[in-house]
Amino acid sequence: MPTLESLDAASLRQAVTRFRDALRTHQEELNRLNVYPVPDGDTGTNMTLTLESVVTALGSAEAMPEVCHAISHGSLMGARGNSGVIMSQILRGIAEVFTELESAGPQDFTLALRTASDAAYEAVMRPVEGTILTVVRESAEAAEAACATAGNGAQLSELLVVVAAAARESVLRTPELLPVLRDAGVVDSGARGFTLLFDALLEVVDGTPIPEPSVSATPTIVEAHLSAGDVSSLRYEVMYLLDAPDDAIPSFKHAWAALGDSIVVVGGSGVWNCHVHTDDIGGAVEAGIEAGRPHAIRITDLIEQVAEEHRESDAAREGTPALEDAREQVMTGVVAVAVGKGNRRLLTGLGVQEIVAGGQSMNPSTAQILEAVERCPSDSVIVLPNNKNIVPVAAQVDALTTKSVAVIPTKSVVEALAALVAYDPHAELDVNSAAMADAADSVAAGEVTQAVRDSVGECGEIKAGDWIAIGPSGISVATDSAAGAVYALLDEMVGEDSEVVTVLVGADVASPEIQGVRKHLELAHPGLEVEVHEGGQPLYPYLIGVE
Repeated sequence: MPTLESLDAASLRQAVTRFRDALRTHQEELNRLNVYPVPDGDTGTNMTLTLESVVTALGSAEAMPEVCHAISHGSLMGARGNSGVIMSQILRGIAEVFTELESAGPQDFTLALRTASDAAYEAVMRPVEGTILTVVRESAEAAEAACATAGNGAQLSELLVVVAAAARESVLRTPELLPVLRDAGVVDSGARGFTLLFDALLEVVDGTPIPEPSVSATPTIVEAHLSAGDVSSLRYEVMYLLDAPDDAIPSFKHAWAALGDSIVVVGGSGVWNCHVHTDDIGGAVEAGIEAGRPHAIRITDLIEQVAEEHRESDAAREGTPALEDAREQVMTGVVAVAVGKGNRRLLTGLGVQEIVAGGQSMNPSTAQILEAVERCPSDSVIVLPNNKNIVPVAAQVDALTTKSVAVIPTKSVVEALAALVAYDPHAELDVNSAAMADAADSVAAGEVTQAVRDSVGECGEIKAGDWIAIGPSGISVATDSAAGAVYALLDEMVGEDSEVVTVLVGADVASPEIQGVRKHLELAHPGLEVEVHEGGQPLYPYLIGVE
């Protein structure tokens, strides 16, 4: 194939699509680079789903301004997790430079990389070196140095070779900058995923093939939690539309058969409607990514029966008239992200108007949070993300709506509950934001979960299957029982000045174990006010708040 001297709209579109394809095939490799052992939304999955949104937005866009607008809008609306948000800022920075051009040459590409790097750093409140941020910055620096040396004789393909090599070298240095990577013996997964963008560009510009992944199996994010699972107790209903060739469907059905039951896959001629009951939300979606392009994804907790929220959003997308919202208008509304019947009940009981299904292993997109904000019966809205990976996604919503939106960066439902005690629906946004943020800051949050991979934490070596206690100082304990982990966590977090302990109990925790937690607090920490609630959250048997 002839080597391209510049990127026009068609080649840019092709490169973004091939970047999406590369992330699809490399996602398990990227997921396995994650060093934290909790069953959270993995980097490869989040980056892939972000690019799926971009490619969907490209639609029939042809001219450079249309392609760049689609890249910018699609990445913004589809960003998932920290890696997806940063990747969206990188793509938007590139689109910002390219949108005024008919085609982009070496100097334009260099400027685009610098703009992308600046945008990525600006998107992060506390930038951490040894991550994707470092790699995009050093890639931009390599491009600038190469262009300065070559001057007007710079060639796009040669520039991309230099930048791709610099990016790979930068990835290899990430463990030198981030001790957690060095201790685990891996490189940063988001940074590694970013380098695939240069591989995709090189394929389009000069035909260099994208490297094959070292791991290609469909991931099972919560495999450690499912080893003793019972098909009759499958908790989640996953539904989506799937754009995939007909010959990909048999292997897709086979993948789903290993994940759950009540499987329905109907359609043909490349378009399929898919339904499954499963405990592995991530695996169910990723199987669709393996086969084609899943979209209009709906996840329902079958125990909670919260499908109404999703039906309303589907009706809005399909143009079906929705029922008029009869709820009382308030000055400031609240949207919270949560899963678990008890957690939803607690949140709504304290005034939350809209709840977005999500949390660990299910990071909602910007678009899903935006839809909830738009449904809220108020012109001002506070968002409680309740998960560190969802905070940067929620932060993008304010720029996408005519409503005034503030995000209180809660990382756990226990922080949200404390914040809501200070909530006044009839007060102005800034008054609520200040009071609720102060209340959330008064809570120390912790959690117990089961390690899904071997790792190393503050407590030392961690094996897959260990129960781990995660407090304000990191992973303090890895043990063989959830009860042992929660006792250790409580002893670590409760101090002389502590007054109130809140325990949110997850799904499937037996009553005797709950009573054991109460007894432990009574004996080890007398005089505390103790609140124990059935939260019903999956994967995390205990969420702890100490005030």
